[in-house]
Amino acid sequence: MYDFETQVNRKNTGALKWELMYEAKPDVPSNILPLSTADMEFVNAPEIRRGLQEYLEDAVLGYQIPCESFKEAVVNWQERRYNWQVKEDWMVETNTVITAIYTAVRAFTEEKDGIIIFRPSYPPFGNAIDENNRTEVNVPLIYEEGYYTIDFERFEEAAKDPKNKMLIFCNPHNPVGRVWTKEELEKIAEIAEKDDLMVVTDEIWRDFVMPGHEYTPLATVNQELTDKIITCTSTSKTFNLAGLKLATIIIEDEHVRKAFQKELDKGHGGEIGNLAYKGVEIAYTQAEPWLEEVLKVIETNQKLVHEFFKEKYPKIKAPEIEGTYVQWLDMSELEMTDEERAHWLEQKADIFCGHGTNYGLVEGSGFERINLALPTNILQETLERLLTALKERDQELKV
Repeated sequence: MYDFETQVNRKNTGALKWELMYEAKPDVPSNILPLSTADMEFVNAPEIRRGLQEYLEDAVLGYQIPCESFKEAVVNWQERRYNWQVKEDWMVETNTVITAIYTAVRAFTEEKDGIIIFRPSYPPFGNAIDENNRTEVNVPLIYEEGYYTIDFERFEEAAKDPKNKMLIFCNPHNPVGRVWTKEELEKIAEIAEKDDLMVVTDEIWRDFVMPGHEYTPLATVNQELTDKIITCTSTSKTFNLAGLKLATIIIEDEHVRKAFQKELDKGHGGEIGNLAYKGVEIAYTQAEPWLEEVLKVIETNQKLVHEFFKEKYPKIKAPEIEGTYVQWLDMSELEMTDEERAHWLEQKADIFCGHGTNYGLVEGSGFERINLALPTNILQETLERLLTALKERDQELKV
């Protein structure tokens, strides 16, 4: 029913990661797909494409606010998949999750205030802090034998400091692929509530959880955190709809919601187009079967990457991810600097990744992030090409 095998050629379409790939190497062969930016190399769900085509037959593309059918679709998704009873008036629409994070930083902290993040982390977290003249307070995740955990001792110490006002969190975590357990989330919530930290939680990856793991919305684990939590959701990852520009921000507390909305209005970041509202509504109400098939492809691909390096080149570590559709590769044993590795991957192996230092100069050093949402046969070819380049390099080093 769905095609997840055909390579989609996005050259000259303005696709961000494709344009960046050709900028880095203009003569890259036509069969190469970039693995950097986390969007899917699949055609969008036919239900969404067909639904938008039908909508356009009679649509008037004027100014738009969310209609009741859109609100119902978002609310029903939370309840059906996560048993989270969200009310319609808790929702605020922004054009992106990044907009929401920047807005929350400005609305609930002052210049120089400390904001806690757990590196390695999604680059816009740090950008939102720096560009708003706040102070980053990094509590690095603990990395042991390919597995990441939260350093609760350091987090609690940072949370107690009255200069630190906010935590920006990621659940599931990009880029390391952890799906935080309910017990871990309860500790986060307990510390945040006790020390009066505002929490902005990016839960954009929640619909990508591997078998054996379970996503829990942070907002559901501690009712005492209600007046301190902002949950960011979107279909941009779930249904590959980043281009529609719509995120749903869930804020239960009325005072927090109004303060957030007031700051959002200053930059007009809540002005959403007709096609975005309708596309998200169709996705949530009609395209769930497509998502279930995508999840199978991601599970297959992440196992492929894990087993490939384990069997054929164990110097590169690729632990099985718990969630997201990005793989965090440990390439620290290749004995290259980050700059050397990035150049070698692109110019010698035709591999275009998200470089680890973007996620933390220290915590990301030695790592690369790759996208797993692409046809399995293309991923296999990419891995084989990388292996060939690695073996050639090994031979050169022996000479």
